[in-house]
Amino acid sequence: MPSAFQLRRACHILDRGGIVAYPTESVFGLGCDPANRLAVMSLLALKQRDWRKGLIVVAATIEQLDGWINWGDKASYRRMLESRWPGPETWVLPALPHIPRWLRGQHDTLAARVTDHPVAAALAEAWGGCIVSTSANRSSARPARSALALRRSLGRACPFILPGRVGGLAQPTPIRDIRSGLRLR
Repeated sequence: MPSAFQLRRACHILDRGGIVAYPTESVFGLGCDPANRLAVMSLLALKQRDWRKGLIVVAATIEQLDGWINWGDKASYRRMLESRWPGPETWVLPALPHIPRWLRGQHDTLAARVTDHPVAAALAEAWGGCIVSTSANRSSARPARSALALRRSLGRACPFILPGRVGGLAQPTPIRDIRSGLRLR
């Protein structure tokens, strides 16, 4: 578990538009402030990822998603997710109209997860909101499952890594569409 000092440093980096690496349920993730366009664009450039695919945000609590997700009259979505989260499931949910395209890609949805990984949850809690969460790798490479693998693949491109171990999932978290119930990954 990272120290309070390490979490404060990570939040300072996020505040300044930087990128932080941290362990998640299955791999190391890269995160940034989802409301900061330049930070998101830097992260996409680092990963060599097409913005049109969209990104995932991760939160410590479902309340941290309230400014991002359009729960609308589908309160049943929220009730269902409250019974499943926190946990290692990512859901594609209707995005609020103001959510920028550079975050949601070509979709009217946003992928989100309320994580149960202690480090990822501690980071979102310390940050006070959701953060971008995407695997720590270039788009064509395998995701890093350790800080050493992350350093080998990205070098100094990601200067700050929160310490910790990835969770027990062998594959990235499953992604499901809330509207159809289909598993997308």
